[in-house]
Amino acid sequence: MAAKRMLLAGFGGQGVLLIGQMIAYSAMYENKEVTWMPSYGPEMRGGTANCTVVVSDKPIASPLPSSYDVLLAMNKVSLDKYIDQLEPGGDLFINSSIIDSKPNRSDINVYYVDTIGIAEEKIGSEKSANMVMLGAIIRKTHVVDMDTMKKTFEKTMTGKKAKFIEPNMQALGAWEG
Repeated sequence: MAAKRMLLAGFGGQGVLLIGQMIAYSAMYENKEVTWMPSYGPEMRGGTANCTVVVSDKPIASPLPSSYDVLLAMNKVSLDKYIDQLEPGGDLFINSSIIDSKPNRSDINVYYVDTIGIAEEKIGSEKSANMVMLGAIIRKTHVVDMDTMKKTFEKTMTGKKAKFIEPNMQALGAWEG
């Protein structure tokens, strides 16, 4: 597997750091090389939040690449700020629940994911919106295996969090794009 360099960005509270963590943990469980680097503002919710995740079969030279193969934009600010850092041929995942514009690039693959609409319709709660997006990323990039993600949920969501395993698994498979 060639290295996948991912930038996941949005507002605090949208779950982009959790998406990155789940990808990183799953990659580790698959014995891949991985880095996860979070960045967020001081606000609890509503401020900026992003993380870079690099997954590879070979040692990773830098946890902070200058360009990316995958960009997740959960809000318009993130789309505008990072679109130029996406490599030609890269994958752009847009949260179409709140972003209604289209990127000005024809050299990338664009996936529109109505995270909130899908989460409400298929899971019954918009709180699963980030897991809908995580499922879309996994299905299109194959960065980790879906079965590994289930194991990751089981290992990380213990105690009181165990009740979220099943809804999160449903959310992973909810996007049909």
